[in-house]
Amino acid sequence: MNVFVTPILVFVSIFSDISAQFYGDPPDETHPWAVHDNNRPQPMEVKPGSFIGNPPSDAKILFDGTKKSFLKNWEHENPRRKKNWIVRNQRLISVKGAGSLISKAKFADCQLHIEWSAPMKIVGSGQGRGNSGVFLMGETEVQILDNYNNPTYPDGFAGSVYGVMPPMVNALKAPGEWQTYDIIFRRPVHKNGMILDEGSLTVLLNGVVVQDNTPLEGGGLHKNRSQSRVFPIVGPLKLQDHGNPVQFRNIWYRELRKRPIEGGTDGALSSTATYKKRTEIAESILNKTQNEDGVKKLLLLMEALCYEDDDEVKFTAHGLSEKIIMSIQKYPEGNKKDAKQIYQALKYLEAHKIIDKEHPNTVLLEKIIKKEGWEK
Repeated sequence: MNVFVTPILVFVSIFSDISAQFYGDPPDETHPWAVHDNNRPQPMEVKPGSFIGNPPSDAKILFDGTKKSFLKNWEHENPRRKKNWIVRNQRLISVKGAGSLISKAKFADCQLHIEWSAPMKIVGSGQGRGNSGVFLMGETEVQILDNYNNPTYPDGFAGSVYGVMPPMVNALKAPGEWQTYDIIFRRPVHKNGMILDEGSLTVLLNGVVVQDNTPLEGGGLHKNRSQSRVFPIVGPLKLQDHGNPVQFRNIWYRELRKRPIEGGTDGALSSTATYKKRTEIAESILNKTQNEDGVKKLLLLMEALCYEDDDEVKFTAHGLSEKIIMSIQKYPEGNKKDAKQIYQALKYLEAHKIIDKEHPNTVLLEKIIKKEGWEK
């Protein structure tokens, strides 16, 4: 293989310490990060639960089976109620006439885990059997219903986005057994009267996908077709009292990272947001140059150019690279690694049109590398 045909791949495989910024495609108009960008923040470490379904270390616990947890995290929606929900045997139990519960915590986009059980004693049919509901932000209902050998209107089935979308399948266990919902919720986003995102729900029922990124279409209503509407920024989780003693346990949630339309910086952004973020990254890289000199400083300057085209930075980088390359030419011994790192960076900048093709410093350094036999 001719090393000068594909210098980036060859050099990265040989020198693992060469910056990844001269490896994958650079930032573009809608992506502030390079591909395989080491400047991108590392994912936060989260310890998973000891068993599947147990809360991970960053989860917010809404009910752990104790009365203390219930009193701390929940309140009754109806202040004039005559009855209360009860905690018994580590279970939170709906009581007819107590009205719905709402969480004191208010949140929006989330991963929600909740386990529920319909009464073992079968009473009623259709919508009258084991009926309750999980309302995300108090607005959109994922239906709870005992549909084990109990048909009803499909968009009111257990696992449905109520009034919007039936579940893909019926994955329920028998009455009295514990059912598990794992829900990924994204609220609708509107701005200046425009719909930017309808919002969505993904629901796993007992580990089976029953809603797959389902658009909310306004959130769903009873009898009436819902229309796209503005949601609040945050809202509580609501558990419905529908007259049946449905039981709940192990309720927790994790907030999700922001989408680009809400200011998140992961994924494809608007050109304005991308430019702003790229400028911030370039500035942070240039700040590092204040404590460096020589080759390290040069590589940082060239790295910053991948994010922001700055004539002053180009001028400084050109002068420093010229100085270093002349020194390598005069004293090549011990400078093989530096030469190849700088060459890789220059070829990368050329390949992605950040500097001109056949840049004089690239040409000179290539001659030095060939002369010293370093291309092998």
